Amino acid sequence: MSRMTGKVAVVTGAANGMGRSHAVRLAAEGADIIALDLPGAAADLAETARLVGELGCRTVVASADVRDLAAVQAGVDRGVDEFGRLDVVVANAGVSDNPGPAWTIDESVWRRSLDINLTGAWHTVKAAVPAIGADGGSVVIVSSTAGVKAVAGAAHYSASKHAVIGLMRTLANELGPRSIRVNALLPGAVGTKMTLNPATFARLRPDLENPSAEDVMEVLARNHLLPVPWVESEDVSNALLFLVSDESRYVTGTQLVVDAGLTQKV
Repeated sequence: MSRMTGKVAVVTGAANGMGRSHAVRLAAEGADIIALDLPGAAADLAETARLVGELGCRTVVASADVRDLAAVQAGVDRGVDEFGRLDVVVANAGVSDNPGPAWTIDESVWRRSLDINLTGAWHTVKAAVPAIGADGGSVVIVSSTAGVKAVAGAAHYSASKHAVIGLMRTLANELGPRSIRVNALLPGAVGTKMTLNPATFARLRPDLENPSAEDVMEVLARNHLLPVPWVESEDVSNALLFLVSDESRYVTGTQLVVDAGLTQKV
């Protein structure tokens, strides 16, 4: 396939999980990738670059915490200097945890969630959008089903993911005249470390001493209309591909939900 041939995409949080999946999926369609992730993730970023290279595409990797605008700007600039253009921006980097009721959340935990999930998305857009050319392009901000419904025990996460939808809507209005489309991608439970980790297992199955992924599958599946416990990264990446390709050339200001029916379950 070649829906992204000749295009360049910047992806934050590209070292693993959905970020890596997004980078590889876009490369499978011909895109070169500017891959950003935290300092200390060099080995994982190198693996993302290897996977992209196996598909015949190029990668510029950069260490950048999205809370650090200067670092994000430097990484984007290095990629644009190398590739000569930028067409797609994927603000994917994020963190999630469940510290408890809103009034008990430590201020440092609250700030970390907002700084990464919200301000980090804004930093990504601020650094990258000026490099998109006159032909226009596409921006996708990764929100969550927590961006449209409450999540008890994670007010900071839900607040940040609601907020990026507001950011997306505003950007869609501001960037439309430049032929830049802006949309939000809302995954539900995804089979990555953000969902499949011991802390989540323990929260979902407090009746077990050391619950595993297998132990929580039934619990998670109950939340969905479709009989699955979670979606896979590639399912979310397929939706991302639609939003950044010409197949969605008149789609902007929207929310694309990939959640096996979680938000519609009654």
